[in-house]
Amino acid sequence: MVSIDPGRTAVVAVHLQNDIVGADGAFAQFFRAEVERTNVLDTARRVLDGARRAGTKVVYTRVAFRPGYPDLVANSPLLGMVAQVGCLIDGRVGADLAPETAPHDGDVVVTHQRVTGFHASELDVVLRGAGVDTVVLLGVATNVSVEGTARAASDLGYRTLVVSDACSAGSETAHAASLESLGLLTEVVTADEVLGAMTAQSAAAPV
Repeated sequence: MVSIDPGRTAVVAVHLQNDIVGADGAFAQFFRAEVERTNVLDTARRVLDGARRAGTKVVYTRVAFRPGYPDLVANSPLLGMVAQVGCLIDGRVGADLAPETAPHDGDVVVTHQRVTGFHASELDVVLRGAGVDTVVLLGVATNVSVEGTARAASDLGYRTLVVSDACSAGSETAHAASLESLGLLTEVVTADEVLGAMTAQSAAAPV
């Protein structure tokens, strides 16, 4: 049974951006089919809405670069593709967070330039400043930025949960393989388990 303290937990939504999850996004050919098949945006929205109701901090990580990519180190095929395609440029629609899972007032948005949301960003400071010791991750792609951020969170000492049905990858196989690996470092849970745990703790909290 999953147990969560809503006041010491943050739900971190990874790369729910137009270029990554949108039907017309630059990476639609890689990710959109699985986003649609798994209904991942609806599931992610359910978790995010439930977190807000429970008083849990909601944080979005987004990857975005300056025009001309002076802040992009293209040391991997994926990052090289970003510059080649010309996507994820700060200030353009493609880099914006997807409207289906848009942030609400009070949510925090952290922008970064690497695969993991923690590297050279303010994410760790934001979480620790809020007294967070537990991170619940969801987003796209499971085997890239979700996994990278989950591994970093675990190394930094956070209790780390990955919401399996609120994540997707380029294929079902890649998604499943990533979750199998993450099971050694994190708690792989479902949206219903997380929402149930948040609701139970909120109901038990003194008024």
